[in-house]
Amino acid sequence: MREYVWLECTVCHARNYRTPKETRGADRLELKKFCRKERKHTPHKETRKK
Repeated sequence: MREYVWLECTVCHARNYRTPKETRGADRLELKKFCRKERKHTPHKETRKK
């Protein structure tokens, strides 16, 4: 089963990306993505939709 998760910037805490993720046996995502607010590539961590 797949579910959508938000990727949140670890620097400014803006939610910039939404991506589908496999829920069974998966670890939390951490990707280096471009943050429009910071205007550079920063680590983004997975957060659940609130």
